[in-house]
Amino acid sequence: MANATPGSPVRVRFCPSPTGNPHVGLVRTALFNWAFARHHQGTLVFRIEDTDAARDSEESYGQLLDAMRWLGFDWDEGPEVGGPHAPYRQSQRMDLYKDIADKLLTAGHAYRCYCTTEELDARRDAARKAGKPSGYDGKCRVVTTEQKAAYEAEGRTSIVRFRMPDEPITFTDLVRGELTFTPENVPDYGIVRANGAPLYTLVNPVDDALMEITHVLRGEDLLSSTPRQIALYKALIELGVAKETPAFGHLPYVMGEGNKKLSKRDPQASLNLYRERGFLPAGLLNYLSLLGWSLSEDRDIFTMDEMVAAFDIEAVNANPARFDLKKCEAINGTHLRMLDVKDFIAACEPWLQAPHAPWAPEKFDRARFEAIAPHAQTRLTVLSDITPNVDFLFLDTPVEDEASWSKAMKEGSDALLRTAREKLEGADWSSPESLKEAVLAAGEEHGLKLGKAQAPVRVAVTGRTVGLPLFESLEILGKERTLARIDAALAKLTA
Repeated sequence: MANATPGSPVRVRFCPSPTGNPHVGLVRTALFNWAFARHHQGTLVFRIEDTDAARDSEESYGQLLDAMRWLGFDWDEGPEVGGPHAPYRQSQRMDLYKDIADKLLTAGHAYRCYCTTEELDARRDAARKAGKPSGYDGKCRVVTTEQKAAYEAEGRTSIVRFRMPDEPITFTDLVRGELTFTPENVPDYGIVRANGAPLYTLVNPVDDALMEITHVLRGEDLLSSTPRQIALYKALIELGVAKETPAFGHLPYVMGEGNKKLSKRDPQASLNLYRERGFLPAGLLNYLSLLGWSLSEDRDIFTMDEMVAAFDIEAVNANPARFDLKKCEAINGTHLRMLDVKDFIAACEPWLQAPHAPWAPEKFDRARFEAIAPHAQTRLTVLSDITPNVDFLFLDTPVEDEASWSKAMKEGSDALLRTAREKLEGADWSSPESLKEAVLAAGEEHGLKLGKAQAPVRVAVTGRTVGLPLFESLEILGKERTLARIDAALAKLTA
């Protein structure tokens, strides 16, 4: 196979179908194409494959565009950008596909197949029982004028099939190396339905040819269709439709729970989940880039600029990559801590408002939030965690977690809280260290170390056993509100 001509300007494409919410496997494919294009100062074509009217929707189309923008992917040709090969939605290119199909028929590269579904199924079953390949057997490769007339007189309809060559097809995959497919394993295939609607097997390579795509980087699940497309490319080159056959690289599967391929139905596959939880695009993309590629063996954290500078498609590992949500969260947390604190505060904004915030808008105190933000930034893994970590600052009474109360408020906690209240009342409230010394002193009077002594204070003030640094939190909440909450906890303990 002749791959893309060395030195040709790189042109890659990302061509999703607008069906349902975007998923992380799709994002990984977009990322690798984007990084490859940017590394080579090439062109990224964003194309929408929306020829399946039963499954495609305008809502999903809008979600795709929104997802690309949110992730920070800029495209050089496509929707909202235009370009020399417009339109970039397949539903608007139907006349073009019909013209190409007619040319393939006229040149003998394709033919009409009149076999019924029942006939095809019967012949496939017979082939399987005989231990032979069960693909299409070429029955309609040669149909006489009389046979055609007889079929049509019966009321039979026909699909258009592409005529595969009777010889092996070998190509060098950019990820997997040299691959060979034998004729018996790649039979003639349909390119146009009986109703005239073009199939993916036609429209995808035709668009790649017309848009002069030099490299096709896509999922491993499409590997079996590659020899078909290579044969179709050869025909398109003969017809003057294509200039060259692109180079192909097939990205490894992303595996989910139970070592099964991650599917759109898996909850952790949905891009919306990560947006709703408050992942940063930079953090999510950093992790997804590790599913088959790495910047170096000893470095997992990097920016997208660093990825672009280093990206090499031939360095992608062909083995399946396992999606690890915990590692994804950890990498996102690192990217949160890499933000300038002002950018972190701005990124938190959506989770400080309805419907996420449980406090009334007028209760929100921006100065208090900006004071606590640097402490929160060191603890969070996703932005949505900010809400339960700071709600105690803006609610009249803290959200009481029953499990936390039961864990912290042991026998004798009331006595400890009274001592802690007394010590805190006389402390210097401009110094977190002074507040810590007060609680430490209270604990010592009751034979407790700081960890045990501060637990009832934390639950009384914040409602939870786990949260942001306690003494900085008390300072920001203020003396009056802190002591009032300790009083409320004491009243509950003694009720």
